[in-house]
Amino acid sequence: MADPDPKPMTIDGSDQDLTLARSQYLTRYEVLTRRSRRVNQLSRVYRDHYWSLMEKVKAKYREYYWVYGKSPFKEDEKKTSGLENGTDGAGENGWFGAGTGDVEGKCAVAGCKAKAMALTRFCHAHILSDSKQRLYTGCTYVIKSAHAGPILCGKPVLRSTIPVLCATHLQKSEKYLKQALKKQGLNVTSPIKLVPKFHAIVMENVRQIQSKRRAAKKASLHKIEI
Repeated sequence: MADPDPKPMTIDGSDQDLTLARSQYLTRYEVLTRRSRRVNQLSRVYRDHYWSLMEKVKAKYREYYWVYGKSPFKEDEKKTSGLENGTDGAGENGWFGAGTGDVEGKCAVAGCKAKAMALTRFCHAHILSDSKQRLYTGCTYVIKSAHAGPILCGKPVLRSTIPVLCATHLQKSEKYLKQALKKQGLNVTSPIKLVPKFHAIVMENVRQIQSKRRAAKKASLHKIEI
């Protein structure tokens, strides 16, 4: 059970930050040291949280396997006599509302022979037909333009996917982006590697902050002389 009143997290080096809190200017070394310390602590927090979630996933997986049996993506090579008679395998997909209600748990879409996913009556290709599901959405790649509006791909992808594209159209988008960058004179091997490294971003931000502070200090000295 989670702690109802969790204690606030203590930031590493908070005593040093308190000492520098009233400083009007900080050196580059002080800024980089403080940010590096905080990034390292944040990475440790994320790492601990990740492994905590992994333990929960393992527990949920054991519970799922106990209730529903094998993975819905694996077809049974042989049907046991008990499954054919409807006496065993009551927790398999297709029983207790997990599938379509028949023995094999096929997809509810007419003509589809694929096996339905767990806790739904549809396979992965037709999962968007389930109005109650919240995990998947359609691919937003524009296949064709029409008077009524653009025609999208519509293949199911996870909602957390960014950009919302299926694997095929994600490769096409990267290819087109690479060609567009090449036309502009940017010869890159992969468009997804254009993001600069974190230390470069930090150094650039520090440089801009220092330049603004120098400009403000110079302006204040100019006013005093006047």
